[in-house]
Amino acid sequence: MMDWTDRYCRSFHRLLSSNARLYTEMVTTGAVIKGDRQRLMRFNKGEHPVALQLGGCDPDDLARSAEIGARFGYDEINLNCGCPSDRVIDGRFGACLMRKPDLVAECVMMMTKATDLPVTVKNRIGLDNTEEYSFLRNFVETVADAGCETFIIHARKAWLNGLSPKENREIPPLRYEVVYRLKQDFPHLNIVINGGIKTIAECQEHLKYVDGVMLGREPYENPWMLSEVDEHLFGGEAFNMDRAALLRSFIPYVERELAAGVPLAHITKHILGLFRGQAGGRAYRRVISERAFRAGGGIEVIEEALAAVEQASTLEEAA
Repeated sequence: MMDWTDRYCRSFHRLLSSNARLYTEMVTTGAVIKGDRQRLMRFNKGEHPVALQLGGCDPDDLARSAEIGARFGYDEINLNCGCPSDRVIDGRFGACLMRKPDLVAECVMMMTKATDLPVTVKNRIGLDNTEEYSFLRNFVETVADAGCETFIIHARKAWLNGLSPKENREIPPLRYEVVYRLKQDFPHLNIVINGGIKTIAECQEHLKYVDGVMLGREPYENPWMLSEVDEHLFGGEAFNMDRAALLRSFIPYVERELAAGVPLAHITKHILGLFRGQAGGRAYRRVISERAFRAGGGIEVIEEALAAVEQASTLEEAA
């Protein structure tokens, strides 16, 4: 979710669910150690529980980055061993690390020594032409022995040569049964399933076999689905706002960020899908897409977008 799940996105999604654990976009160890930490790692306290997702392959750098993440106040440190992007392959981390379980184990061991926070790993079920379940099993067993108790597993293989990151999310077939088998073989581990999950009903079905579900693209494109999470997955109360009320509750946060110099478009790109499938949804997206990028754009853009939705709803009722 690089360039997607930034702090503006997470602050918006937190309004829809109090319980779901949010993950940062992947941040490289080089950026954490040498970059602008406040810009990269600062987050709103209301985002808790929130995990810092790291990309890297050097045990010492990962340990130092985990320590820094703990000082910032994150609730979990996650090591990404599943991203197939060219950027991570060139940097020798992400999905290609699955070929080096001993190195990942060393990284995890150093990270757990550097912080008391849980250290988790996100990975795929396999790489390239690897078909054997033993490849995945050996990876998980080796890394678990180093201190990792939670594995977030995208139920697709990653093709590091020949497929783009987008194609890697669509072409390799989903094999949920492989993740279920892993839970059966490692009942003491927390196994979280990821990949192609679009509905709360699907989440409930997966939770019959594994310990957790990670959602990615679907709640980004259709954030309203998160309004069902607390009630149906955590046994909490039903969400008590409509879409317009939810968006208005987000306005004070937007105002604070605008006052701090953040361009409106950096925030509003994450709310484009809120009215997906609703009357006025297209007009809502058009207003934000066209006006949020203009210099000096402010809260009036959101208000105008909401007005477009209300007008469309009124016309639909009249018809």
